[in-house]
Amino acid sequence: MKLNRSMKSNRSMKLNRYYPLLGIAFLAGCASGPDFKSPAVPDVAGYTVSALPAQTIAAPTALGGAQRFVAGAPIAAQWWRQFGSARLNALIDEALRANPTLEAAQATLRQARHNYEALAGTTRYPQANANLGAQRQGTNNAAAGMPGGERTYNLVNASVAVSYDLDLARGNRRALEALAAQTDHQRYQLEAARLTLIGNLVTTAVIQAQLAGQIEASAAILAAQEEYLALTRKRLMLGAASERDVLTLQTQVEQTRAGLPPLRQRLEQNRHLLATLAGQPPGTATLPQLALTHFTLADFTLPDELPVSLPSELTRRRPDIQAAEALLAAASAQRGVAVSRLYPRIALNANLGAQALTAASLFDGGSLVWGLAGQLAQPLFNPGLRAEVGAAEAGFDAAAANYRQTVLQALREVADVLRALDHDAQALASHAAADAAAREALRLVQQHYALGASSYLELLIAQQQTQQTRINLVAAQALRLTDTTALYQAMGGGWSRDAVSPRAGI
Repeated sequence: MKLNRSMKSNRSMKLNRYYPLLGIAFLAGCASGPDFKSPAVPDVAGYTVSALPAQTIAAPTALGGAQRFVAGAPIAAQWWRQFGSARLNALIDEALRANPTLEAAQATLRQARHNYEALAGTTRYPQANANLGAQRQGTNNAAAGMPGGERTYNLVNASVAVSYDLDLARGNRRALEALAAQTDHQRYQLEAARLTLIGNLVTTAVIQAQLAGQIEASAAILAAQEEYLALTRKRLMLGAASERDVLTLQTQVEQTRAGLPPLRQRLEQNRHLLATLAGQPPGTATLPQLALTHFTLADFTLPDELPVSLPSELTRRRPDIQAAEALLAAASAQRGVAVSRLYPRIALNANLGAQALTAASLFDGGSLVWGLAGQLAQPLFNPGLRAEVGAAEAGFDAAAANYRQTVLQALREVADVLRALDHDAQALASHAAADAAAREALRLVQQHYALGASSYLELLIAQQQTQQTRINLVAAQALRLTDTTALYQAMGGGWSRDAVSPRAGI
């Protein structure tokens, strides 16, 4: 019986010994708030209410091929090469090297990493500082009520001081987590800037090709109109046409001619934009190999397969969503920092050194000085700390709402572009049919007008229809390329968070 009591007593003494440690562990576990968890992925099966067709329809014209939607297919890292333009590839390579916006984003990322490393060095490890000094002092014993008068002497000292914050409430750890999340945010911002730059380059090159095609179509119509104006003038001389016929055709010629300068102006602006995106002045001649000013629709190939990520995967493929999640993680960590300030804080300090009247005797016996100190600080009355916690909670709620909005925006962008791909393919088929019909109608009217069987009004109408349908066809062809570019962008390009571990370089 006595043995059992003795064993229980020993067990109780051992448990009592661990109670302080258990208390410290509990404090460390709850003081800084809950650990951050990534938000749940969207619980939706598709992007649109009604199912998409397996592929778009085809049109009997350039860039009119059918495109097949492939769910869950991987996206190539250099997805822009799917368009088959060597000049576009060279342009993007140059832009990724020289674009100032990317350079600024890269510098901001380096700054965030250095800030993280600076805080990590001051919070994770003890701080040690060495001090070496010499001074000349004068004292007067009379101030202490002692005889002896004034005394002057030298004092030399050398010491090492070590300090460490135990961080029981994990406030420093949460602050470090916040900086790490902000570094992640800058990294994702860099990826988003890179994706945006590439998308803008592809879209701008396609628009340049569209403008070049529309200028070519307008110039061809103008040449035909000038030819028939000359023919009508000859008919006027023969008495087979009136002055009104000549003036009407001349009006149409000048109206068509007046439409060319605005198109050329847009083309020049487009060229300037391409040079700027590539990190070059608009008037530069240093990039002749890129052929910035000569994109045509014939330079591009329409990809016949379109990768479509699942909605649950989109959050890991879009850098803007990952950037919003990083801000949410930073807000969660800042909330923990605010909560930790409500709890005790323990700091330890130690110093070891020597003091002597001369440098030669600095390290002799009897010159040693040392000290150990510990400090416990506990806020007792500070209403502002509770307000800081409330502000941090509100900041976390705002970041969570912004994250949800970013996800919704991404889902909407994908839904819009998927529908655009389907509808614009249908529109291209109609434009191709209209263009073929208009060209055939113009050919017949031209034959009849040459034989005097059609009026100048019929010829003008046929020319106008042909010009407009041709311009519309070129725009529809370019739109299919820009739709495809928009899909790659909406899917996050070939980037994925899984491809590079978070907090790379930290």
